[in-house]
Amino acid sequence: MSKILALERVSCRFGGLMALSEVDLAVRPGEVLGLIGPNGAGKTTLVNVITGVYRPSSGRVVFDGRRIDGLKTYQIARLGIARTYQIVQPFPDMTVLENVMAPAVFGPHACGMAEARRKALEALEFVGLGAHAHMRASELTLAGRKRLELAKGLAMDPKVLLLDEVNAGLNPAEIDVALELIRRIAERGVTIIIIEHLMKVVMTLCHRIAVLHHGAKIAEGTAAEIGRDPRVIEAYLGHRYARAQGAEVPRG
Repeated sequence: MSKILALERVSCRFGGLMALSEVDLAVRPGEVLGLIGPNGAGKTTLVNVITGVYRPSSGRVVFDGRRIDGLKTYQIARLGIARTYQIVQPFPDMTVLENVMAPAVFGPHACGMAEARRKALEALEFVGLGAHAHMRASELTLAGRKRLELAKGLAMDPKVLLLDEVNAGLNPAEIDVALELIRRIAERGVTIIIIEHLMKVVMTLCHRIAVLHHGAKIAEGTAAEIGRDPRVIEAYLGHRYARAQGAEVPRG
């Protein structure tokens, strides 16, 4: 299987807590991979390991044929891995445009200010914030700040984009807009890993889904396969969702 990103038996321990336990995961170029699991399952830890925030206790992370665990976060970003954050924290006193110019300047294709401005404006138009380019980032709504996060990631021209609960706090109409944006990003050929709690998003958007529970990967497959998996039902989806999908729920 062709893969752009692979985790090979990755574990991450914090003192006596095993946050990730021998996780194997291969991501194909151009796919949208969903990463789900209960709170505390290790999803954000996994993203932090990929992006160099944490160094794995054991195992390897390989990106585009190169081992990257142990590299600095900025080195990994410059190789072509971008991310968003669940709690969005733009530079509040900078304009929307300036917020997006920053990653363009320091991203994998480092450029001068004029080129960074062009890239930033293009990214803002793409996410629907072109008309807000010169307002302060602090004046954006939550939905606007979420789109700003996407624009910042896009300005880096990433090969892989990691999205950490980009729909958290949004209403249904705003979620539909975000879904369409993510689809359009994927159509550009960007590989996407998305952490998400909303099953509507995961089941309609993702080519494959991986499920974490207590730091271990317990299932992986298509939306239909994951929806029928008894381990996932027990750990995450719950009996009500399982019955709605016609899955066989284990008793006891």
